[in-house]
Amino acid sequence: MNKPFAGKFFILPILFVCFILQSSAQTLPKKKQILKQMRLTNQYFMDKWPDAGKIIVTNKARPSNIWTRGVYYEGLMAMYGIDKKKEYYDYAVQWGEKHNWGLAGTVKTRHADNHTAGQTYIDLYLIDKKPERIKDIKESIDLMVKSEQSDDWWWIDAFQMAMPVFTRLGVLYNDNAYFDKMYDLYSYTKHKHGGNGLYNQADKLWWRDKDFVAPYKEPNGEDCYWSRGNGWVVAALARTLEMLPKSDPHYNEYLQDYKDLMAAVLPVQRSDGFWNVSLHDPNHFGGKETTGTALFVYGMAWGINHGILDKATYLKPLTRGWNAMSKESVHPNGFLGYVQGTGKEPKDGQPVSYTSKPDFEDYGLGCFLLAGTEVYKLK
Repeated sequence: MNKPFAGKFFILPILFVCFILQSSAQTLPKKKQILKQMRLTNQYFMDKWPDAGKIIVTNKARPSNIWTRGVYYEGLMAMYGIDKKKEYYDYAVQWGEKHNWGLAGTVKTRHADNHTAGQTYIDLYLIDKKPERIKDIKESIDLMVKSEQSDDWWWIDAFQMAMPVFTRLGVLYNDNAYFDKMYDLYSYTKHKHGGNGLYNQADKLWWRDKDFVAPYKEPNGEDCYWSRGNGWVVAALARTLEMLPKSDPHYNEYLQDYKDLMAAVLPVQRSDGFWNVSLHDPNHFGGKETTGTALFVYGMAWGINHGILDKATYLKPLTRGWNAMSKESVHPNGFLGYVQGTGKEPKDGQPVSYTSKPDFEDYGLGCFLLAGTEVYKLK
């Protein structure tokens, strides 16, 4: 007689626990907890790479001033902005000094990946104006500014690697020529590369490069929009808009592209808070992935912090994204899981799992630190 009644009492605690878990997923942790995880993940990396100039060996040996490490230092410098530990500054300076403040490639390089290090070099110069810190990056970008060529950024990752460099130099030298050249490069990629550009106006998302422009389709028949690729665009626009004068004639276009892209990724967030590597085909190597998720969380938090995005609309998605990464990606020792290795599409760097180790560990951490810094700043 009592069993059905007892069963109701057994169900109530389960429902209560589910409610608590669901509620916690919608609430950001305290600032000290956010910073604790950032410090943990960063310390893991610094302990593993005490020599900032050490060659990176994967399938081949590469200098450590390549783009992957440059993205990490972007994140470290962002973190230094909220957590002014001398060891962070010294680690970034050591990286610059070990490479004589040079670029991967000579100053004649036009490749955006080789310009990534310049973001940190310039940021360090702004702290301590030693001319050697920006000599090479300025010389390299000046050569591009003086050139008529505008088709260099043939893949969307290039935006994040180079646009903040052009912006910083334009502000530092009060020279609109840097802004004008940046727009020429951006506009060519957006409207012309691959025939009609890499931006799909209908979906407000970006194809990674011309190889993925329609009629290329994912297995489910949808366009291929790579999560991290679109995340790079988000970061590029945020880091550009943060410093670009509002008087720039193309400011509003960048702003609209940023807002449209943020809105476009909202409906494709996974129920667990992550984003799939393929934004419109969740079954094509579907699963949790940290880098794209971190870049979208970064973009949303940055937009709220700068009064650009509606907090009521974006706070819950970014909270779910941050909590998903902090609870499911961060290992107890600080290693980051669910990081897709380098590549350009969903199938690259697979399989992605909690324990899988990408070919480079640095850029994933950089994305995580960028996200954490902006989440930490939320009021």
